[in-house]
Amino acid sequence: MKDHFKESFQEEARENLQELESALLMLNESSEDIELVSRAFRALHTIKGSGSMFGFDKVAAFTHHVETAFDEVRNGRLAATPDLIGLTLAAADQIESMLDEAAGKGEADVAVSAKILEELKKLTGELDTGPAHKSSPSGGNTAEFASGPVTDWIIRFQPRPEFMRTGSDPLLLIRDLGELGNLRTKADTSLIPGFDDLDPEQCYVSWEIELTTAAPQLDIRNVFIFVEDDCELIIEPSPASLESDDVAEAATRPGRGANSGRRGGEAGTQPGNIRVPAAKLDVLVGVVGQLVTLQARLGEIAARSEDRDLQTVAEEVEALIGELRENSMSMRTMPLRSTFERFTRLVFDLGRSLNKNVTLTFDGGETELDKSVIDQLNDPLMHLVRNSMDHGIEPAADRLAAGKPASANIQLSARHAGAQVLISVTDDGKGIDREAVRAKAVANGLISADARLSDSEVFALIMEPGFSTAREITDVSGRGVGMDVVKRNVEALRGSIEITSNPGLGSTVTLRLPLTLAIIDGLLVRVGDARFVMPLANTVECVELTQQDIDSANGNHLANIRGEIIAYVRLSEYLQTRTTRPDREHLMVTETEHGRFGIVVDQVLGDHQTVIKNLGRLYRNVHVISGATILGDGTVALILDLHRLVQSVIRNSSAEKREPGLVPHPSAVA
Repeated sequence: MKDHFKESFQEEARENLQELESALLMLNESSEDIELVSRAFRALHTIKGSGSMFGFDKVAAFTHHVETAFDEVRNGRLAATPDLIGLTLAAADQIESMLDEAAGKGEADVAVSAKILEELKKLTGELDTGPAHKSSPSGGNTAEFASGPVTDWIIRFQPRPEFMRTGSDPLLLIRDLGELGNLRTKADTSLIPGFDDLDPEQCYVSWEIELTTAAPQLDIRNVFIFVEDDCELIIEPSPASLESDDVAEAATRPGRGANSGRRGGEAGTQPGNIRVPAAKLDVLVGVVGQLVTLQARLGEIAARSEDRDLQTVAEEVEALIGELRENSMSMRTMPLRSTFERFTRLVFDLGRSLNKNVTLTFDGGETELDKSVIDQLNDPLMHLVRNSMDHGIEPAADRLAAGKPASANIQLSARHAGAQVLISVTDDGKGIDREAVRAKAVANGLISADARLSDSEVFALIMEPGFSTAREITDVSGRGVGMDVVKRNVEALRGSIEITSNPGLGSTVTLRLPLTLAIIDGLLVRVGDARFVMPLANTVECVELTQQDIDSANGNHLANIRGEIIAYVRLSEYLQTRTTRPDREHLMVTETEHGRFGIVVDQVLGDHQTVIKNLGRLYRNVHVISGATILGDGTVALILDLHRLVQSVIRNSSAEKREPGLVPHPSAVA
């Protein structure tokens, strides 16, 4: 078997495991929801069937037993109890281990599989889920493979010529149909060409199949669940069976008709989505980045030239590369919902471990973020959720004593804010004990006993390495690792963290992350001989800072912009560059988490599509610079992190002894 078939199975099997886990966790809240039961069953059925088809026999055999149990749930003979759901989640973990083993990543513990199957056997009461009667060799007797009326079905199955090139085997499908009841097949070989024209990789045979079974039409269609887009499939009752009102109604019911598996007629032959490896998208974005840099160089050459044809070509190239850039970047963005949903299992498991009843809710799951950012979010979000479960959420008795419901809530939310995404983890627990954090920081020598700190500065101490206020070490937390990992990972993404808390009401940790790590729109500005890029999404407007504005502020770094007082900082003073102040300065008004703030520069050079390059480990502590970019003339411009720049200015200005050039906190401006 070709490796890419195995890789395709691995990817789809893991997607089905996620679907299974999602259905199970929702089923834990709504145990009577038959649609959730069907979702879990379909996921298991798909893993079993495709595993058997592609040679993953161990996976298929193990999954078969779990699928059998859910078939009993689906048919109303077994209840979807929390024990069954927990055991099925453990089975899903074991299937993933078996997939890892097949991919050469470790070994699956056979003892774990045996234990799960033994527990499953106890839960199902050792039900015999096989056929009630075996069909006779002559095929004359009807086998009752499921409860309900026995029906004769006509199945017309015509694989497309390329059917077997994907590893599909029509004979295996026919064998699976035979497990549902009595089967009679007739093969049509009229399309098989002569030997000289025969392509051994093509399928030329079609089948007309008569199936007598008590199984519903959905079970028959599920046999073909993996190949419906690669064949012509018609499933309909035989003319004699249509005389039954029940069968006729089932055949004409929406979504159960003879052609319902065709997915919109011929639409199945034109798939709307194709699977592309992430590495290929990364290469594409890298090439687009190089094109953006070359386009900037071409634009600069054209601007200096008087050749109208060259200028026209440069403008057209700029438009085309801009469109290419937008499309390539959009292909790398993904909604956050799937990332959020992964933590439902974590909350479920921790809730059982800590004996806490906690519900995880989502808001803004449709918010999209660059896949390269999403891939690095798992660990930070996992630490935050674990901290909320262990430190934030109180035991049920304490919650009831405080007048709160016994069941707690953790919410994951996301929203866009300019060129950034804000991701928050909020719990309705006891909140952060400000004084306990402060006392621990003093004991650890992080601050002096007489230090005056704002709430945000106190809460920021939680992210110091080794900091923990836990009174005892548990399997969940308390070892002083976690929040510093969150901080380090978020800063590696050019993001920032904000913590807020209300005693008795809960806490919120907000991650502020860039939409993309590759290309952004920016404004190119000059300070002395140096050039910088300011992210365009954070820039509200640009105004001229006149001498009259400076004089009227009485020495303060304040400007009156249409009646609004804006605090500002001169970039040259902040960076301590030796430059001569120009006669005309420009004030860039930016929108940050602290409100509107002004950045004064010598000159605004214009728009600039910015390909972000990392500065390297040597500059990892230069927080106000988020990266660098190569300009059209080959020189380098630094990219400003406006949020951290303003945060740094405010932190310095709040010190008891203010140095020249620092500005007051915007909230202090009257």
